[in-house]
Amino acid sequence: MSGVGEILKAIGDFGPFQKWLVLLTLIPCLSVAFHQFCQLFMVVDVPHHCDTSWIRAVGPNLTQEEQLNLTLPRDANGEYEQCSMYSPVDWDLDSIVAYGLNATQKCSSGWVYPSAEPPSLLTEFDLVCDRKDLNDIGQAIYMAGLLLGSMIFGPLSDRIGRRPVILISVILQGLFGLGIAFVPHFYVYMAFRCVVGASVSGITMTILTLATEWIGVSSRPKAVLSSHCCFAIGQMILAGLSYGIRNWRLLEIAGSAPILVILLYIWVLPESARWLVTKGRIEEAKKLLQKAAATNKRSLPEGLLEQLKPEKQIKSGSLLDLFRKKHLRKVTLIMSCAWFVNSFVYYGLSLNVTNFGLDIYLTQLAFGAVEIPARVGCIFTLQWFGRRKTQTVLLLLSGLVCLIITGIPEDQPLATTILATIGKFAASASFSTSYVYTAELFPTVVRQTGVGLCSMSARAAGILAPLVRLLGQYHEAIPMAIFGSAPVLGGLLCVLLPETRGTELPDDTEDGQTRAEVCENGTSNSENGQVKGKDGVQVNECTKTTYF
Repeated sequence: MSGVGEILKAIGDFGPFQKWLVLLTLIPCLSVAFHQFCQLFMVVDVPHHCDTSWIRAVGPNLTQEEQLNLTLPRDANGEYEQCSMYSPVDWDLDSIVAYGLNATQKCSSGWVYPSAEPPSLLTEFDLVCDRKDLNDIGQAIYMAGLLLGSMIFGPLSDRIGRRPVILISVILQGLFGLGIAFVPHFYVYMAFRCVVGASVSGITMTILTLATEWIGVSSRPKAVLSSHCCFAIGQMILAGLSYGIRNWRLLEIAGSAPILVILLYIWVLPESARWLVTKGRIEEAKKLLQKAAATNKRSLPEGLLEQLKPEKQIKSGSLLDLFRKKHLRKVTLIMSCAWFVNSFVYYGLSLNVTNFGLDIYLTQLAFGAVEIPARVGCIFTLQWFGRRKTQTVLLLLSGLVCLIITGIPEDQPLATTILATIGKFAASASFSTSYVYTAELFPTVVRQTGVGLCSMSARAAGILAPLVRLLGQYHEAIPMAIFGSAPVLGGLLCVLLPETRGTELPDDTEDGQTRAEVCENGTSNSENGQVKGKDGVQVNECTKTTYF
């Protein structure tokens, strides 16, 4: 155990100091949920048709219905076409009425929307017809910002510290989040959203790292679970906020401004003592550890602080190490695939909240509420059924639900929404399972690299999910069929992974198989406390891991 680890154990690794720190780190999770899904409520579909005011030049006294009847073609259902109009002519009104118009074209002068509707992204930037795809492209660009942020702020926090990166990310998110409410063009909106996505990634990743570096290993899952539940609560708050504030610019301000509250307590957030020690800033680390001890009402043993010295830098494994060993290569490829399909189906369902047929605000509320029991419930399923079975079943369930949805008729929105909620439950629980399972599968020397690679694959799926929705213009069932097929395949692949329940975490990559595999395939000898592997070699008995 490192010097900092010994001291944290002495002063309490999850006392009042750490609990207060976790509480402070949960506030940003609320804003993450807002930025992740707020665009869904800013692009609510409304009736629209081409602007045909050109005819007013020759018929200023026409009623609106007469104008539309003369200038807009009708579809097969007898409704006015939304994306086409009769081509303007330089005839007089009597000729137009007598002979009618036949040639059609795309809208050339913009669109007309109901005047009673509050401003939305759709109405202000004409995200309809040929420009409709910009909505999903904008969501994909936000997801790309998340990936960009993880690539920038992760290494930056290791270089300059956790607190400075949190401060930079908060300022960026606050400024660009509020700036979105004043953008004049949709392309500017997308650029600002990309920056917000990067800052969201910087805040969540760094602030969670800060909390876990102050917490003992056995209590770290509590912090992760708390952040996941807070994210779910944030989704529920988004449903209420978007229901009460229909003006998209005011909604953006209401959702972005609260993050600036962190600036009020950023100065009381402690720097990571572990990071300070690795950088040789021993005296600063000692002061923070003494403060933590006082808050936890613990006394430090004499001389323990004096033993604190810069930790030796352990050479971490590289990305190539994940593919050199056969067993690690299998784990890396399968878990990367599992994270990809998990993120794929999660966002595939979440971003389709407007297409299930029921009230989108109630659906969003249900989607957020269902994540809380999903996150909490996975603690027990992991303990009862193990990691591999839990991961496999949850991925299969989320995928099968999506495939079933493709066969539900459009006139059954309640059935579709119920199934989608079940899928969201399974995908959310699977995500929490992945965090635990992945950390237990990778050896210590490549654990951060392996988890980082899996996380990047999840980000890539987040970018792809909104773009797959564009395939719905060819057939409405195609996107959901793709979202369902991917996790079914990923779930089947997880069967090939070793079980890690009740095993100690692997430390290096030298063995031909992970310790989890040894424990799974070996035979226990309770008399001498050993586990006999397949080759008869005696190895230390597998001990219970410190996760769940």
